[in-house]
Amino acid sequence: MRKIIYLSLVVLLLTSCGETKNFTRGENYPKMYEAKPTSILIMPPINKTVNVEAKEYFYTSLAIPLCEKGYYVISPFLSMETLKSESAYDSEMFINGDLKKFHEVFGADAALFTTINRWQKSTLGNTITVEIEYLLKSTTSNDILFNRKGTLTVDLSINSGSGGLLGALVDMAASAIATASTDKVVAARSCNTFSLFDLPDGKYRSTFDTDQATPAGGLEFRATVKK
Repeated sequence: MRKIIYLSLVVLLLTSCGETKNFTRGENYPKMYEAKPTSILIMPPINKTVNVEAKEYFYTSLAIPLCEKGYYVISPFLSMETLKSESAYDSEMFINGDLKKFHEVFGADAALFTTINRWQKSTLGNTITVEIEYLLKSTTSNDILFNRKGTLTVDLSINSGSGGLLGALVDMAASAIATASTDKVVAARSCNTFSLFDLPDGKYRSTFDTDQATPAGGLEFRATVKK
């Protein structure tokens, strides 16, 4: 519950201020309410950055936020083995193609494509900035059901509570270590949780097909979140 409340505040406070109108989920994602997908296949992320590990960390951290939204998620580990055996590991081959085969093979109603366009780490600032896009497509009609993209900065700084110059140096050192060791995992989880929070609730939540009037974040966003 605390996590949901926190994310609600994040969406309200940190979404880009450039918008002049408040939209609802029903207005932003009408196709979701028409198709009513219940099961989702997570496609291997498309990584356009030099950070080769970003693909793996994003892929392994997508299932939880989708499940929390009320969707049945095809096991990422089992689907990965199948995709590799069928030489279908590169999602670029399918993002603009016919997805009906994925419905036949996996029984998924929709396929989620993730594109990582930028990954920039600032050691001094103790932040990770990620430019990301999420595209959920129907595996029966190929319609785009959900599309959201933006830039998210994850603040990895640590505050020890100590004052003065020594305390500041301790905090800087601790933050640098944290940034070096956990940046990929934390940044990926934060991006996925923040962006997919806007997804209409799935069949396995009590608010399924009744949250059309819920305020939605921007289709394009720029935000900062604390780890």
